[in-house]
Amino acid sequence: MLRALLIVNRRAREGRIELDEGLSILRQTGIVLEEVFFEEDLDIAGLIENFAPPLDLVIIGGGDGTLNSAAEALVARGVPLGILPLGTGNDLARTLGIPADARQACRIIAEGRRRAIDLGRVNGHFFFNVASIGLSTEASRRITPETKRRWGPLGYSLSVLRALRAGRSFNAEIRCDGQLHRHRSIQISVGNGRHYGGGLTVTEDAAIDDGLLHLYSLEPQSLWRLVRLAPALRKGEIAGREKILLLSGRSIEVHTLEALPIDTDGELTSRTPARFDVVPEALAVFVPHKDDS
Repeated sequence: MLRALLIVNRRAREGRIELDEGLSILRQTGIVLEEVFFEEDLDIAGLIENFAPPLDLVIIGGGDGTLNSAAEALVARGVPLGILPLGTGNDLARTLGIPADARQACRIIAEGRRRAIDLGRVNGHFFFNVASIGLSTEASRRITPETKRRWGPLGYSLSVLRALRAGRSFNAEIRCDGQLHRHRSIQISVGNGRHYGGGLTVTEDAAIDDGLLHLYSLEPQSLWRLVRLAPALRKGEIAGREKILLLSGRSIEVHTLEALPIDTDGELTSRTPARFDVVPEALAVFVPHKDDS
């Protein structure tokens, strides 16, 4: 018998029809569920930290933002995470090969195969997928819950186009593992996982357990050039491209003249100056068997 804290964001866009069947699968395998469903803002970290023992695992149903809010508490409690991808982008689930169908996701948790993954950290705040400065941060600010519900992952692309019209660029000093780079940028992304932004790929060789952070910085360029670059960004095939700075390392610092907002997994959490580092094998997550992913 395992005791699990189940936290489900009812505002999440996908998968509610299959959820009840999936939870039945978990109960049939002997997992006792302590269920918390929420629609308004919830202190997820506080709930996990203060949940009375014994606690064998935490299961979270929602999107990447919901998962991000739980990261610090999950590390503190040292319990494994089960993911029910009920959000819009579901980039962590995509990185780990967890299907969007809640029944299949619950079967993965029931089977019990775990994988230790890295976490990124910026100014002390953990993230799973990516931390960004510039264009995508402005896009995250502009996207609304209504846009997410109506357009799904396409809504993020629409918000990026709106942010592009603002056309704001900035100077950045970037220090990666001690080496200094100066760059004029419209977007800096520091990836821990493989996917972000509803299916974009950080770099083609990025992995969530490689012990590295992967940074790219986009120079100012025409809208047409950015549109042509989009397929490469989706596949992560950006090495050697013009007007892109690509770095990998364990420790990265970014300084800007003006304090700029930083979003982590789509949630605004900090501002520059920023110090990024990777925490190897910080958290265990339930994943499919290799033949299934």
